[in-house]
Amino acid sequence: MEESPTLGKRKLTEDSEVTETSQQESASKRRNLARTCVHEVAIPSGYTSARDELVHGTLSNPVYSGKMAKSYPFNLDPFQQVSVACLERNESVLVSAHTSAGKTAVAEYAIAMAFRDKQRVIYTSPLKALSNQKYRELSQEFSDVGLMTGDVTLSPNASCLVMTTEILRGMLYRGSEVLKEVAWVIFDEIHYMKDRERGVVWEESIIFLPPAIKMVFLSATMSNATEFAEWICNLHKQPCHVVYTDFRPTPLQHYVFPMGGSGLYLVVDENEQFKEDNFMKLQDTFTKQKQADGNRSGNAKAGGRIAKGGSASGGSDIYKIVKMIMERKFQPVIIFSFSRRECEQHAMSMSKLDFNTKEEKDVVEQVFRNAILCLNEEDRNLPAIELMLPLLQRGIAVHHSGLLPIIKELVELLFQEGLVKALFATETFAMGLNMPAKTVVFTAVKKWDGDSHRYIGSGEYIQMSGRAGRRGKDERGICIIMVNEQMEMNTLKDMVLGKPAPLVSTFRLSYYSILNLMSRAEGQFTAEHVIRNSFHQFQYEKTLPDIGKRVSKLEQEAATLDASGEAEVAEYHKLRLDIAQLEKKMMTEITRPERVLYFLNPGRLVKVREGGTDWGWGVVVNVVKKPPAGLGTLPSALSSSRGGGYIVDTLLHCSPGSNENGSRPKPCPPHPGEKGEMHVVPVQLPLISALSKLRISIPPDLRPLEARQSILLALQELGTRFPQGIPKLNPVKDMGIEDPEFIELVNQIEELEQKLFAHPLHKSQDEHQLRCFQRKAEVNHEIQQLKSKMRDSQLQKFRDELKNRSRVLKKLGHIDADGVVQLKGRAACLIDTGDELLVTELMFNGTFNDLDHHQISALASCFIPGDKSSEQIHLRTELAKPLQQLQDSARRIAEIQHECKLDVNVDEYVESTVRPYLMDVIYCWSKGATFAEVIQMTDIFEGSIIRSARRLDEFLNQLHAAAHAVGEADLETKFAAASESLRRGIMFANSLYL
Repeated sequence: MEESPTLGKRKLTEDSEVTETSQQESASKRRNLARTCVHEVAIPSGYTSARDELVHGTLSNPVYSGKMAKSYPFNLDPFQQVSVACLERNESVLVSAHTSAGKTAVAEYAIAMAFRDKQRVIYTSPLKALSNQKYRELSQEFSDVGLMTGDVTLSPNASCLVMTTEILRGMLYRGSEVLKEVAWVIFDEIHYMKDRERGVVWEESIIFLPPAIKMVFLSATMSNATEFAEWICNLHKQPCHVVYTDFRPTPLQHYVFPMGGSGLYLVVDENEQFKEDNFMKLQDTFTKQKQADGNRSGNAKAGGRIAKGGSASGGSDIYKIVKMIMERKFQPVIIFSFSRRECEQHAMSMSKLDFNTKEEKDVVEQVFRNAILCLNEEDRNLPAIELMLPLLQRGIAVHHSGLLPIIKELVELLFQEGLVKALFATETFAMGLNMPAKTVVFTAVKKWDGDSHRYIGSGEYIQMSGRAGRRGKDERGICIIMVNEQMEMNTLKDMVLGKPAPLVSTFRLSYYSILNLMSRAEGQFTAEHVIRNSFHQFQYEKTLPDIGKRVSKLEQEAATLDASGEAEVAEYHKLRLDIAQLEKKMMTEITRPERVLYFLNPGRLVKVREGGTDWGWGVVVNVVKKPPAGLGTLPSALSSSRGGGYIVDTLLHCSPGSNENGSRPKPCPPHPGEKGEMHVVPVQLPLISALSKLRISIPPDLRPLEARQSILLALQELGTRFPQGIPKLNPVKDMGIEDPEFIELVNQIEELEQKLFAHPLHKSQDEHQLRCFQRKAEVNHEIQQLKSKMRDSQLQKFRDELKNRSRVLKKLGHIDADGVVQLKGRAACLIDTGDELLVTELMFNGTFNDLDHHQISALASCFIPGDKSSEQIHLRTELAKPLQQLQDSARRIAEIQHECKLDVNVDEYVESTVRPYLMDVIYCWSKGATFAEVIQMTDIFEGSIIRSARRLDEFLNQLHAAAHAVGEADLETKFAAASESLRRGIMFANSLYL
């Protein structure tokens, strides 16, 4: 991998006179006055810049002194100036800054440059809703702007195209002509690459972009921006700049509000100083509260403290805070909740509050009436719409993904106009357009993330708290954190002052990508290319030490080691290993109770080995049948994985002090002069590794230490008497084992032992040779390990996965034995909304042929990810049968994937792929039911139903294109009719932004 050297960091500071402020001013205050930004650049090795230094500065110090492509009504901040200079150098740049810092100004400059140079520019955003908002914002600034999302296409030939990242990836896969004219691609919210489901779309888009196209990445603050830039540089072999600032135009103050208590505690001030004394006072309130709750002896409700689920006291806590914010003129305020239901409950509990004047109420009503004009008469009377007006008129609103899109957009517009003073929102509101408030409230510090209730991460806190403080309007932004239990000081500190999260790749291989790559199969566009160039692989290789260098170093050492007589040494070692293995096999047979118990009389010498620990020779004291409950009664017993129903109490040589307070005994190392103690240790039968012919007499009382030590002396004396080793019982002659296989085993051991004793090294034991050989063996072992680590790299894991996925595609008939994409594969290439394998299976096995277009809509809705319903699903017969066929096909596909060694749990696959929660709703809507009727059929939020229906329409269009591509005219007609039957009424009402 080529090195991408990063040139030195520069820290740029505005307001140089600040540094001459009087000494009294605190350093932190000075830091806040100085707007700083860090600029770094990753440069490919051997790269030289052809830019005129007088106009463009240098790579490490980009400065632009030419005519600007766009002028701004304000002075640019240092990070904006540097970013613009990088753009004018025609080099990619990653701008990492807080939400309110003004990243949009940089994106607008790139667009202005493209217009100036008569080129096209693409602006991508992660969500359709954000694309709509961006389209509106850019249309006000520039004339020639188009929009392409799965739902809507407006002016597709415009010079500036706003689109979702999925659309861009599709264009890259199909080699769209548009890209030939594009000079810049702007990736907004690039930190979305962390998204488990969709992050891979960003990675693939970046990998496939032609090197001639330069990129602008806009991101919230992230701690590994440089690593990301190095990946871009490595990938496209061109420089990539990083401009990073954690400057907040409006500083923040962070308060904690203890639930059930009263008053706020400032825990972090605007200079980011943590107030420990205030934190301690805050903890005291909980202690006092506990006492008070205790004194009320069980009348817990009167304590009014637990405010988790928006209960009465929770409502009153939030009510108190909102009221206090309004009294102190801290509005507008955004109150973040981690549950959509809770958002609505909190908003409804504000019934007594009213924040708008008579004039404002009239404006709200007028905007509201105008907005709902785009709906049918019947839809204007929906409860979800009618209930909103009185709330909005009082300056209160709700914003979450389950709202009707029209209401959600209306809320955003009213909030931007200052007509909503208290907004109850989920964290999705923290994404996207700059809609700041003066104050942000967190109703909880923990959230459910699908796996567990955990504290909010510092990255999430930064994103949401970033909505506090309006540039140019507020001196400082205010964050209020509601806490309902004592918190560790460090937990709070990490949350509020923690580092932003790093960007981590969530790269994975999808069948959609593999098939598209196989069908293009031109030059570099292969799955192998994508894997090797993924950010995932780049991050993995950076974490590995330089293994290649280490291996070659070891190989050199192996070559220099004295190899004289190496074959002889190797042969000797092999003999010893072989004997040990055969003896182990033999002992398994010998230690079967019916054979061995007769010989385990008191005084018999036995050798004990436990795993890798050799206890040496010991003396049998007693044998007992093991209690049925296992070794529960013998905490210090030596046990074996094979169990064994008997315990042999054995005197063993233990380290001094081993058996005090019942601790587990440790063997005494056999070093000369090492004085250990003999202890009785319970040993399981399978741990006996040899039986001796010898027996010694044992004193009747073994409690005194002297009695046990006398046996140690006897053992040591036997060791000197038998220098070749203590004589062992012969299993055939002495123990009378006559099994022919066993006799053969004993003969093999004897033969090898004779070879060993006759070996020249057995007598000479040439120290130097043995040491050399051992070192060489160690070196070779390490080389093997490192090489296998290199082989086991992520690359290999992905290659194996690719091989397995290709086997699945062959089995299902998407590709042939040579990897050429077949008809079925050509259809799957066009589907990236639902499970491409499963839906093509239904297209080709005739399931869709037997259904009418209403049933097709309903069945296709099972492919759309969305909210789960908690209600029991009872389907009418015309839907139950197709659903059964779908589940059977899903099971078959999961089983094939499992057979092809992919990590797929069949039941989980079926459950996660087939989601029948909206089948009934979609079926009735397709047949002409009203929206008011269908929302009565489910407990899923109205907004979620609409979002699913729109994704379903996109999916049906992809199926229509797939049927067209493979010449299935009947299906093509049905898919078109299915899509047509959905596209009406409030489900497909236009966005207010368009």
